Amino acid sequence: MLSRLRSAAVFGVDAYAVQIEVDVSFGLPSFTMVGLPDTTVRESRDRVRLAIRNSGFEFPPHRITVNLAPADVRKAGSSFDLPIALGVLATTGQLAPAVLEDTLVLGELSLDGGINAIRGVLPIAVAARRLGVSRLLLPPQNAAEASVVEDLVVCVARSLGEALDALRSPGTPGTRSSPPEMTATQCDGDLADVRGQLLPRRALEIAAAGGHNLLLVGPPGGGKTMLARRLPSILPALTFDEALECTAIHSVAGTLPSGSGLLTWRPFRAPHHTISNVALVGGGAIPRPGEISLAHNGVLFLDEMPEFDRRVLEVMRQPLEEGRVTIARATRTAVFPARFVLVAAMNPCPCGFRGEERRACRCTPANIARYNGRVSGPLRDRIDLIVEVPAVPITTIADAAPGEASSDVRQRVVTARRVQHARYGPDGPRMNAYLRGAAVETHCAPDRQGRALLLSAAKQLGLSARGYDRILKVSRTIADLASCNRVEREHVAEALQYRQVE
Repeated sequence: MLSRLRSAAVFGVDAYAVQIEVDVSFGLPSFTMVGLPDTTVRESRDRVRLAIRNSGFEFPPHRITVNLAPADVRKAGSSFDLPIALGVLATTGQLAPAVLEDTLVLGELSLDGGINAIRGVLPIAVAARRLGVSRLLLPPQNAAEASVVEDLVVCVARSLGEALDALRSPGTPGTRSSPPEMTATQCDGDLADVRGQLLPRRALEIAAAGGHNLLLVGPPGGGKTMLARRLPSILPALTFDEALECTAIHSVAGTLPSGSGLLTWRPFRAPHHTISNVALVGGGAIPRPGEISLAHNGVLFLDEMPEFDRRVLEVMRQPLEEGRVTIARATRTAVFPARFVLVAAMNPCPCGFRGEERRACRCTPANIARYNGRVSGPLRDRIDLIVEVPAVPITTIADAAPGEASSDVRQRVVTARRVQHARYGPDGPRMNAYLRGAAVETHCAPDRQGRALLLSAAKQLGLSARGYDRILKVSRTIADLASCNRVEREHVAEALQYRQVE
């Protein structure tokens, strides 16, 4: 007897349908799996056998063959346990095959028949709706995530026995989803905590308004990390589409908290400087998203940037330009989105005290040049704002009034982003930093005086064509914050001061 079930798998951040066929025939007892299963999928034979027996059902002492179609795509993960077990029960007459129609089944089985959470449920739920499936059976830990997708009935089961009950009575556990409300960005601190540092605070606001990359250079204790960690507090809340993108990436990576639904705050990722290039950009035999994709629509903070391996830093060059990571394998290619605001911090020299009065710097010019050379010129050229963060005197910290609150700055950032959205339309770039090609000249062209200033500065500073374009885009953001329709000379002048050249 043969039974068929629907399931799905994830490659990259996209899901594809997998049809599971289970056949039980007379012969020597065996359990064969075909359809390019990897080690994890092949190990499900023992989990399925013991889960069925420990749940009080009969496991057939016959020849069992399981086919995972399409057969030319390698299958990985433990999410096929539950559909294989249900297929065995349906084939042996312990479950009516009719109840499996129009249902997509996912779940990892424990030996006692319990059903554990899996990865990548949101992309699978989106694919299920696209394929016309109306019902999804999965673990309860993933129910909130799947319920984000509209017009999809979500059935949950904590054990194999509950899964059979849910299939036999589909009306009871089913719930229809509704879009959740977006909440404000979560952050540990407020920008009001920062005393002094007017220029870095201004650079932070510009970076948030236009999506520009930012490098903070200063001695230890100057407030670089403090500033960077407060950038999320001035970012606007995620839109629903952005939240879907972020949740899908974190679901595939397995970093989505158990039981949570849609992510409603912008990601903030701060990897350690010992990270590998695969962990940063993603990869592996079965491609998984890296830190730059986990920071999509949020912030990637690289503290002590020169301490990162140079090869790790260089792999970010293409994602910083294109906003995505393409990982090619022999049979398929995975594309991970990677639109983030890069915030990096570094010292002015190896000891960190060059130009400081509180402590003398004893670094030689050769050591300083070698230290700064750890961040290559092409990578620096992709950073829009380079700002010096000097040490703040203790008297200023003790006596100065609190700075402007994050809520006030966020209001200006939200207004500037609305201006950009209205300018570029729903199908255009989301922010000024995403402008490419002729769109830069069309939307960021300064007035006559501003153009003359920029051309003079480009000659004196030796700007590249990329650096020239990035100054134009920063100028456009400064003009948006000032509610100016045209980029003027004063906007270009402010943008130029953030283009520090060693």
